[in-house]
Amino acid sequence: MASLSVKRLTTQDGGFWSELDRLLAWESVSDEQVAGAVKEILAEVRRRGDAAVVEYTNRFDRMSVESMDELEIPRERMHEALERIPVEERKALEFSTQRLFAYHEYQRAESWSYTEPDGTMLGQKVTPLDRVGLYVPGGKASYPSSVLMNAVPAKVAGVGEIIMVVPTPDGEINDMVLAAAAIVGVDRAFDVGGAQAVAALAYGTGSVPQVDKIVGPGNIYVATAKGMVFGTVGIDMIAGPSEILVVCDGATAPDWVAMDLFSQAEHDEDAQSILVSPDAEFLDKVQASIDRLLPQMEREAIIRQSLGARGALVHVQDLDEAAKVINYIAPEHLELSVEDPDELLESVRHAGAVFMGRYTAEAVGDYCAGPNHVLPTSRTARFSSPLGVYDFQKRSSLIMCSAAGASFLGGHAATLARGEGLTAHARSAEYRIKK
Repeated sequence: MASLSVKRLTTQDGGFWSELDRLLAWESVSDEQVAGAVKEILAEVRRRGDAAVVEYTNRFDRMSVESMDELEIPRERMHEALERIPVEERKALEFSTQRLFAYHEYQRAESWSYTEPDGTMLGQKVTPLDRVGLYVPGGKASYPSSVLMNAVPAKVAGVGEIIMVVPTPDGEINDMVLAAAAIVGVDRAFDVGGAQAVAALAYGTGSVPQVDKIVGPGNIYVATAKGMVFGTVGIDMIAGPSEILVVCDGATAPDWVAMDLFSQAEHDEDAQSILVSPDAEFLDKVQASIDRLLPQMEREAIIRQSLGARGALVHVQDLDEAAKVINYIAPEHLELSVEDPDELLESVRHAGAVFMGRYTAEAVGDYCAGPNHVLPTSRTARFSSPLGVYDFQKRSSLIMCSAAGASFLGGHAATLARGEGLTAHARSAEYRIKK
């Protein structure tokens, strides 16, 4: 097969930023047809409950079940899968789970309050969500790591119940997915996927309980459904294709960097891998590594399409300019493969996860480093964060006025209320002013 020439860009080109915009642009394949189909599925599940879920599951996943009883996965089956998988896989799942719990414990928020001199108490009560829905992709690929990454922060937050849904086309399910569910303590699970699973979680059916929030990745139908049910329930995010931005000073082994680019490109054809370096010769070396290593990849065709359509090797003047590119792209995954990553980190404002130093492969973050691998994509790291314990906790403001505090605050509140023309507000506050 012909060699792959990855797009080369340089910041010295007058049209660089426009070209970068074109490269970053990603339009969801969700169109009116997809939206229409999802809207219909949501409406039918909301109206007919279990019957609609069974109907759509049989149609889309080539199943032949008659009731939701056949689609619920008993907890015993999860534990059987845990016993059935190879010992090495079980140990790896348990190892990852332990590290995830250890990391996410640091994110737990606690309630707090303080009392003012007049006795008025102000504070915040932190409460976990009652029930969450975990969507786990199935079909072409199975992701036990997705079970762990979404369930662990919910567990640390203290969520009361986790409901997992996972599509099982032709009735096939990955044992590692079930094993991961057993390890992390998923409470109930269903062989259901697609928009019908999102609808079941959002609205509740006779068998599937309504949840407060839906988390986890899925295809375009799942993403579209999550967007449509937002407001009825919470959602984590609507994720785009996976991304990696590697910044290298030219002193890391070119093969390492090429493989790091491959690690994201192999996800799917829309994934994006970009290398930024002030060393033009190093970019040439990485291109040579790409040409040599690509034929060895099992997912060569996907990597080739991804790098050819959305990949880039970017030449910058120096690492200061590299930081400007980083913050503009706001990548999901950022590797700082440089001599002093701490110094460069000082200039980084927008990134989902930062992998620092030459020895930190992004892949360890996908599985077992400890931080969550559910990250903002498509430049949304400018305003959003990785999935964490805070996504499964909510905060309530606390106000308890003393008699003196009510009198002190009431006058100010009444003045502001009358300024807004809200007389009842003003009088409500004034009733409590000490005469």
